Amino acid sequence: MSDKKNKAQERYDKLAYVKKNYFEEASKNERNDIYAYAEGYKAFLDAAKTEREACVVAVSRAKEQGFTEYHFGDALVAGDKKYFVNRGKSVVVFRVGTRNLETDGMRLIASHIDAPRVDIKQIPLYEDSGMCYLKTHYYGGIKKYQWTAIPLALHGIVILKDGTKVSIRVGENTKDPVFYIDDLLPHLSGEQMAKIGGKIIEGEQLNVVVGGLPHADAEAGKRIKYTVLDYLNKEYGMCEEDFISAELSAVPAYSARDIGFDRAFIGAYGHDDRVCAYTALTAVLNNESEHTVLAMLVDKEEIGSEGTTGMQSKIYEDLMEDICAALSANFRKVRYASKCLSADVTAAFDPNFSGVFEKLNAAIVSCGTCMRKFTGARGKSGSNDASAEFVAEVRKIFDKEGVIWQTAELGKVDVGGGGTVAKFLAKLNIDTIDLGVPVISMHAPWELISKADLYSNYRAFLAFMK
Repeated sequence: MSDKKNKAQERYDKLAYVKKNYFEEASKNERNDIYAYAEGYKAFLDAAKTEREACVVAVSRAKEQGFTEYHFGDALVAGDKKYFVNRGKSVVVFRVGTRNLETDGMRLIASHIDAPRVDIKQIPLYEDSGMCYLKTHYYGGIKKYQWTAIPLALHGIVILKDGTKVSIRVGENTKDPVFYIDDLLPHLSGEQMAKIGGKIIEGEQLNVVVGGLPHADAEAGKRIKYTVLDYLNKEYGMCEEDFISAELSAVPAYSARDIGFDRAFIGAYGHDDRVCAYTALTAVLNNESEHTVLAMLVDKEEIGSEGTTGMQSKIYEDLMEDICAALSANFRKVRYASKCLSADVTAAFDPNFSGVFEKLNAAIVSCGTCMRKFTGARGKSGSNDASAEFVAEVRKIFDKEGVIWQTAELGKVDVGGGGTVAKFLAKLNIDTIDLGVPVISMHAPWELISKADLYSNYRAFLAFMK
């Protein structure tokens, strides 16, 4: 009877689909690799809290690996290692392979380097009741109440009236001041707490505290505002009008940290989607492939991939076409033969909020990178919805290379939804599927991921590049 049960169990195990915990599956050496890889990622997150900073770090890493800048019209040969910068806010890092572009296409990994944040308005500075503030306009989908009563850093650039570009990064060094969005004390918040979550804090209440010291010149009007303006002028050469030509953002002043006694998780700002950007970047930088491979680190995904630096911009199509022209390949044939991973995070199953998930089709932390055949909302609205043939092809690649991976969708049907850049690549007639790391507390000022999923994502990109 026991033997019969064992055989039945063995047969069931062969037939059934069971998600595997990567920590359990990994050897001791591989587990060490998982933890070691996470250290480089944490350093990247701390250095790259805006898309501009991520672009700078990516270019610096590329140069260290012998990559050189590409310009439209440059000649290319197999073995070339190049990067292309788009307006300082997105970057494409690529290797030219030996395979025939028209028959084998390119291997694309498209991720985004922008993240939800609180942007400073163009006319932001005001004084009221002993405090000086900057007015803001939030960027991307945030829960506004999560951004109050936490330390914030100010990052960005200012273009002065004379054209000088000034970089600002205040709040990351322990000796720096930080900034703050105030909230109402519980003793007086009965009316506030009776509101729905989206109204607890209104958009126009996300005002950042930047000063409180009256200027020594008693004759000046708005003396606290004057103190701030005087500081900005002395430190950066700014006057108030220069805010008009600035891109400044308030971001959490937190460093990436290990979470848990066993350090299995990473807490940080910007996992969405710098976790995929980092893994894509390192996969292309550190490993050769016979294919021509591109890591596309783009901007503006959180607001619909718009503008000159978002995935909908023609610049990326132009770049691919230019690469084809440099290698004497027909661009239409290359697009048809190309394959793309839309590298973006997904929601991890959260036991504290299990009601919004359908567990059979939810991503579980530490069970590897997550493939999503479709995204979108309700009836798959706004989704790429990859073909069964391409899903099978990617499955085969991962299984052959021993990648621990899983599949999921973003929550219960009709509960919510979300989109990625996948549909924009698919519009170019490129087979595309979503793949990325499961995230707890996505879009919060501090998100959580598993180190196992981080490394699985990296290994998946390496397998795909092969």
